[in-house]
Amino acid sequence: MKMNRYVLICTLFFCLVGVDLGSAQAAELTAGVAKVDITNLKAGPVNDPLYAKALVISDGATTVVMVSVDAVAIGEIGYIKNDYLPHVRAAIQQELGIAPSNIMINASHCHGKVCADTDQRTIAAIKQAAANMVPVKFGVGEGYEDRVSENRRIKLKNGRVADSRHAYSLPPDEEIESVGPIDPEIGVLRFDRLDGTTLAVVFNFACHPIQGVPSQGNTADLSGLAATAIEETLGNNCLALFVQGCGGDINPALYKDVENPRDAQTLGNQLALSTLKAVGAIQTMGEAPLQVHHETIRLPRANFSRRIAEMQIERDRLLNALHGTSLNLKTFLPLVVKYNVSGQFPSYYSHRYLHESQLGRDDLQKHDALNRENIASYIQNIHTMEKLTRVQTNLRLLHKHQTDFIDAGKRDLEVELVGLRIGDFRLVTFPAS
Repeated sequence: MKMNRYVLICTLFFCLVGVDLGSAQAAELTAGVAKVDITNLKAGPVNDPLYAKALVISDGATTVVMVSVDAVAIGEIGYIKNDYLPHVRAAIQQELGIAPSNIMINASHCHGKVCADTDQRTIAAIKQAAANMVPVKFGVGEGYEDRVSENRRIKLKNGRVADSRHAYSLPPDEEIESVGPIDPEIGVLRFDRLDGTTLAVVFNFACHPIQGVPSQGNTADLSGLAATAIEETLGNNCLALFVQGCGGDINPALYKDVENPRDAQTLGNQLALSTLKAVGAIQTMGEAPLQVHHETIRLPRANFSRRIAEMQIERDRLLNALHGTSLNLKTFLPLVVKYNVSGQFPSYYSHRYLHESQLGRDDLQKHDALNRENIASYIQNIHTMEKLTRVQTNLRLLHKHQTDFIDAGKRDLEVELVGLRIGDFRLVTFPAS
């Protein structure tokens, strides 16, 4: 999947790919898990708790930490500040001796509100996990789920694109040509205790967990609800960690449904069931190579000046395309209903039209023609104003990104790239959206 903008949120992209991390000897593994509640209880009603979950893995020589956080991002946007990652890494290096490069943290990208001391609670979760290491077997698998997501990128017949967002309306159906793809694969990593019970499940899926819940309370959304369903099904204090995939343009299914309450629980349950099906098919093994590769690369920052100029021209064109009409909302609504219910005789019963025709008059027909013209003008203005809201909303976002570009004072940025190998499992991580 192609990224659609520059670095913004720190997520992990999980891949079962042939990345060569060099040679390593197979060794027995130990692992420990822990989770800490990071819900902001002062931010209003809570539907379900948000967590920082830690999985610590070691082969005796190398120790790796994976953390999943129910938050929109690690720095830059949302409630977790930019000093969170260096603070957590520094504390764990000092207290547990684990190198910062071996600590990987994933934000699920749910829009839940976390508490102010999420960094301290994350550190506590990692320390608890490290204190409860047990011998484990591990295995890798994959599942499939295509019912819970859809691509928000909509291709229009005029060659342009539109996004399915709550911030603005969609274009008319007749202007839409096609939609983008989804990634239905679920990557799964399972750790079992030696007695056969499951200690941890790491599952990867590409989707923005932003559906919301009927109560409209604080929620970890479909990813967090899926993790809870997995944990409750497997029992034995199993910990399920969600790892965000390449979900830049992937929304929950029926994201803009107005006929039913938004319900991430249903989508989360479906994702959990498909993940559990994959979990059950995994064969575990007792020894595996454990490796971490870490490097920093430089990527160009996006300069949106040209795009902003183009959109400002489009905004002016749309403003000039608005034309006056004698109708307002009060008069438009009953007219548009009448003229769609009865296209031939909208203003009165048909016999009156026939009566006028017998007398050689066409007063009602002329009246209808004028009303149809005003209805068409009003509808055209509505479509134009909808386009204006899309342009204006995106302009605000681009102006924000352009301000960040200017304030950075440099044309590129450093990006962390991490590769993790556990046997046949490969995980490639980098901060992006």
